[in-house]
Amino acid sequence: MKKQKLVLVGNGMAGVRTIEELLKLAPDLYDVTVFGAEPHGNYNRILLSPVLAGEMSLPEIMLNDLDWYRDNGITLHAGRKVTKIDRVRRKVIAEAEDGSVIEAEYDRLLLATGSVPFIPPIPGKELSGVLGYRDIADTEAMIAAAGRHKHAVVIGAGLLGLEAANGLMLRGMDVTVVHLADWIMERQLDKAAADMLQASLEARGMKFLLARQTEALVAGEGEEGARVCAVRFKDGMQIPADLVVVAAGIRPNYALAESAGIYCGSGRVRGIHVSDTLQTVTDPRIYAVGECVAHRGTVYGLVAPLFEQGKVCANHLANFGIGRYQGSVTSTKLKVTGIDVFSAGDFSGGPDTEDIVLHDRQGGVYKRIVIKHNRIVGSVLYGDTADGAWYFQLMKDQQDIHEIRDHLMFGQNHLGDAGHKGENKAAAMPDTAEVCGCNGVCKGTIVKAIKEKGLFSLDEVKKHTKAASSCGSCTGLVEQILASTVGGAYQAVSAHDKPVCACTDLSHGDVRKAIRQHKLLTIPDAMAFMEWKTPNGCATCRPALNYYLISTWPHEAQDDPQSRFINERSHANIQKDGTYSVVPRMLGGITTPDELRRIADVADKYAIPTVKVTGGQRIDLLGVKREDLPKVWKDLGMASGHAYGKSIRTVKTCVGSEHCRFGTQRSMAMGVDLEKMLFGMWSPHKVKLAVSGCPRNCAESGIKDVGVIGVDSGWELYVAGNGGIKTEVAQFLCKVSTSEEVREYSAAFLQLYREEGFYLERTVHYVHRVGLEHVKKRVVEDAENRKALYGRLLFAVQDYKDPWAERCADDAAAPLRRQFETLEA
Repeated sequence: MKKQKLVLVGNGMAGVRTIEELLKLAPDLYDVTVFGAEPHGNYNRILLSPVLAGEMSLPEIMLNDLDWYRDNGITLHAGRKVTKIDRVRRKVIAEAEDGSVIEAEYDRLLLATGSVPFIPPIPGKELSGVLGYRDIADTEAMIAAAGRHKHAVVIGAGLLGLEAANGLMLRGMDVTVVHLADWIMERQLDKAAADMLQASLEARGMKFLLARQTEALVAGEGEEGARVCAVRFKDGMQIPADLVVVAAGIRPNYALAESAGIYCGSGRVRGIHVSDTLQTVTDPRIYAVGECVAHRGTVYGLVAPLFEQGKVCANHLANFGIGRYQGSVTSTKLKVTGIDVFSAGDFSGGPDTEDIVLHDRQGGVYKRIVIKHNRIVGSVLYGDTADGAWYFQLMKDQQDIHEIRDHLMFGQNHLGDAGHKGENKAAAMPDTAEVCGCNGVCKGTIVKAIKEKGLFSLDEVKKHTKAASSCGSCTGLVEQILASTVGGAYQAVSAHDKPVCACTDLSHGDVRKAIRQHKLLTIPDAMAFMEWKTPNGCATCRPALNYYLISTWPHEAQDDPQSRFINERSHANIQKDGTYSVVPRMLGGITTPDELRRIADVADKYAIPTVKVTGGQRIDLLGVKREDLPKVWKDLGMASGHAYGKSIRTVKTCVGSEHCRFGTQRSMAMGVDLEKMLFGMWSPHKVKLAVSGCPRNCAESGIKDVGVIGVDSGWELYVAGNGGIKTEVAQFLCKVSTSEEVREYSAAFLQLYREEGFYLERTVHYVHRVGLEHVKKRVVEDAENRKALYGRLLFAVQDYKDPWAERCADDAAAPLRRQFETLEA
């Protein structure tokens, strides 16, 4: 098939990232041509400040060198500025400095023309020595000036202005920062944080003139002719200036698009207006991403939103047509001469907002969290920004924080390490400290990869370093390192938005929604409808799809055994030597002499080497050969304990009031009832329950997915506990009076988890994500909804057939036993 022609105008970070995403999705769909006004490949503009400060060089911040374009079959016209778009003939026209002209045809055009520095109409702005600060050429000009001149003035005390001032100061210049507002970084910081930052910078030699309006730049004589020599203000004050850097903001670079008749707005919001698919509202063949874009009335100047735009745009250029860009929540991180500052969201105050503030001027720490309706809407941190990424994620996820409010100001380290509450060590860790124990990756390796390879997302760090790619327990720490290294460029992805895997851009929520709304019943149908990028999926997405299908449409969706993990296919746990373990079902941990004799006889008959009592009060037969599994099950004559599945595992019990002199409720009977009710329940992850007959809690109900504790007047129910790698105490759900209510409330919670939990998400992480208040509203406060959830769970498990009995039936079950047979040579 003949390739289509895609032309990219703008060789910066947003445009090239879009091409990178497109190559992942449809590497052979387009012949790609790129025009860049600069004579370089694509470099990391985030790292211009370290170049100015002398910490890095241009080769070190290159993201895509010239070899990358060649290796990917991309035609690059570097140093060529596009001057015209002919939308009728679908051509772009570009000129070089020597006057030569190049024309390129397009089927699709992508505009990523970025932004231009805003230079106020100040008399003298055309003088030599007056610069903006947007690209490597500006940076190199500033470095050259620092080598020959003494006095520098930076106009604008925003993020970029302070970084420029710091770099020039490190180059030996005497630097004064001039700002029109009453305090520095007024868009990112409140006055308290700004005052602390200013005091710290002044202590390092930086000077400030605030609430000053520049009247003119005064001309003097230099080697190259008229050159700036001073800055004069409207109050008559004048200061010397051999170099003036104007960092008064940026404006979308939409001139080329506007000259082609593409709508670029009017009034306050100017930029190339695009839809949620990143297509221009004027011409659907023309897309736009980056700082040149106006989307839903907003122009973004930070790189993380631009990368989000690029991913959606690539999705549509690849003809998948699924992604939607719906705007971004942004954060800002500044690190100047060892001073950390972080801000995110709206901290201007307003109706229904309240502040939690920690202000330690002597200690150099300021924290302000702005809360509205029990959710973080803004944060400002100075000095100690270690928890900035955590606050930002809580804000993006709109997590209800009322339960951790008392500890919120003290950060993640105070809360412990589980889910959103991961321990934050990144800021204090040395480069030699190990981050990922599974793969032996230290912090320095991660930081080096982030800087040298231009990494901005967790997935990229996993790919290049292997950190967080195995057990995942270090994921939070890796995300903190990312956030502290690249600041506002960090692509923090909400759990709601994370793709299922690399085979699709859709999140778990998107997939569940599509299956439910369009009644998809098989994996091939689901993949076809949702336009899976990989035709047959992978080991990550197929089990997830299979679970979402059978849990959404029980008794209708087609269960695909080959899309289950090996343990679920074999109905036993595979061990490291290739043998299996078998755990027979014992309701509530109760057994009989007859069952014990059968277990002992089976262990002898099949020479099973190890018999062990499990932590869940069951007996585990370890070392069963695969070919013996059907015979073991048949001779046991007991049901499967489901110790192998993403399903109900066990209901652990104490002896309760049946035997114990302290018992207040019949815990064994309650455990048996719950286990019978839930038999055959598949879930996003394993589910464990426990029933304790009194508050002494001998069954450890406080660390189970559902814990039931007997009290004098009934039962207390707890949910979302976890006794695994990261122990998490269960949270109190409610108190009920009867055994039937225990069954109803427990089942309703588990069904809600089955319907809303993401595949491989434990109940603890599910509740952290949605909030306990959400669970209570659906299960405790809404009786009608609770009964509906209860009914749906009972329907899903009705008529469930025990897989061991099914495979041990008559000759008709022979095909089911075939997977356990050894093939003859």
